[in-house]
Amino acid sequence: MNNKIKFVSAIAALSLLTGCGAFNSSSNEKTESTEVPTFNEAEEKASEEKDCCKDGDKDCCNEPADCCGDSATEVLGKPEKTDINIGYLNSTAHLLAFVAQEEGYFKDEGLKVTLTQFSSAAELVNGLESDKLDVAFIGSVPTLTFQSQGHDVSIFGGAMTNGHGYVIKSEYADKDELGVEILKGRNVASVKNSVQDAELQILLKNAHIEIGEGADKVNIVYFDSQKDAYAALLNSTIDAASVYSPYASLAKSQGYKVVYYCAHEKALENQPCCRQVAKTSALSSNPNTYTALERAFIKAYHFTQSDHDKTIKDVKKYIDIDEEFIDTEVYGGYSVSSPDPDKQGTLTLKDTIIELGYTNDYDIEPYYNTDIYKNALESILSENSDDIYKSLKEHFDDYE
Repeated sequence: MNNKIKFVSAIAALSLLTGCGAFNSSSNEKTESTEVPTFNEAEEKASEEKDCCKDGDKDCCNEPADCCGDSATEVLGKPEKTDINIGYLNSTAHLLAFVAQEEGYFKDEGLKVTLTQFSSAAELVNGLESDKLDVAFIGSVPTLTFQSQGHDVSIFGGAMTNGHGYVIKSEYADKDELGVEILKGRNVASVKNSVQDAELQILLKNAHIEIGEGADKVNIVYFDSQKDAYAALLNSTIDAASVYSPYASLAKSQGYKVVYYCAHEKALENQPCCRQVAKTSALSSNPNTYTALERAFIKAYHFTQSDHDKTIKDVKKYIDIDEEFIDTEVYGGYSVSSPDPDKQGTLTLKDTIIELGYTNDYDIEPYYNTDIYKNALESILSENSDDIYKSLKEHFDDYE
């Protein structure tokens, strides 16, 4: 049993704006005329259409596709690579990839994407470095740790905020969210080098509870993956375990009680969790490809805010649990799945895990690429600037 004994003050809270609304609608019907316009009339009409399109009024355009400017491919450039492999974990947190695949957004961007589930962050990083993966959805804490150790991986987008917590056997708690005090004297399964572990240590520090063996302490037992930590609850020596989406809902359905949801803890609210990660060199070599990917993720976010029912069905194809659980995890207020890189929030987390002793300090700037997301979002806003997309722009401007 490997115990951590170093603590840290609470993570500063950062707000994550989310938008709501529906897709904008416009009419692009063409009207036929038997009259052939003169050269001057045609030139004047073209000039008027160009001006109105420049002002963002697409209703005045005649052509339905790219009447108001060049297509995204023409503006941003064709993807350098079109066959893309994305790695994810067994979590609803990675729904942006699921929705982008099922709703055809990758295809719309000229990409052919294969999604593969992995068991741990270490496997995902290995997949990136061996060029078996082009993108991986990885927890922020392991990503930062791997970067500090010299791995050539960069964050270029977000995936989920919050979504973690701990659960405990029902004999130790008669209701949910009693707090970390009920973990005293218990053996708690967690995942080494994870957001879940960092968050627990923060809350224990705030509650003046030591880590270790003893009636007034919390004994943390580390496992290699969240799946293994959760499975350890079947062992009589393990009393509680860390969870991320959707394990909390699964645990409740199996009779366990929730110790806390991080979204409900002031010290942990708006915690940047999973990030979009790629090889640093790949982002530099294939900017058009990653911008196209990011456009698909942004469109997927819009869809999740617009069509809850279909989003749940899309997620279920990859995370095979009851739709009720998916609904709770995605729309129950415990997490937000956003493509925003949330750089400021991640930098705050970096400072925290350095104090925790997870890693040594390092220069993160070469490993944090926000240009990909910025360019993708700006290109989409030039096509459709509804409230959902605008909310992403507002948040990015505040926390880039």
